Amino acid sequence: MSKSLRWIVVATVALVTSMAFTAGALAQAAKFHSATSSVNNDGALVVSWDERGVGNENIDYTLTADATADYACINGGGKHPQAANKETINGDVSAGASFEPRNGRITASLTAGPISAGDFSCPGGQRLVLASVSYTNIVLTDTTNNTSTTVPDASRTFFTV
Repeated sequence: MSKSLRWIVVATVALVTSMAFTAGALAQAAKFHSATSSVNNDGALVVSWDERGVGNENIDYTLTADATADYACINGGGKHPQAANKETINGDVSAGASFEPRNGRITASLTAGPISAGDFSCPGGQRLVLASVSYTNIVLTDTTNNTSTTVPDASRTFFTV
């Protein structure tokens, strides 16, 4: 093999190897571009995000948060009686799902909660409502690429009690 042909073969192999390592590195460079939180009309936490550099295989996510919910009793007139019929519940909420990337990117949402009122109930003639809810320590994790991001706290008041 001539010296110039050998140089072309070596250069081609180096280029192909370099491209393969670069493609692999890009697929493993998963990073959250953005993540937001909100509370929907049911009182559930909704986290929406955009993660890039995830490659082309399905990506698994988990969402965790600390939740505080105030449940109250509302009478037929839509008012909260001044009695002590209000209960604050604390607990954890979580959710998980798998998403298929498009061009190495995932734009998606997960919903978790709200926490249950448990055995708190209202007397006859009143209905149980979720008065307010708040979520703190919100963490979204891409378990496939072992990367996570903290998400801003979210809260919402439905009834002033």
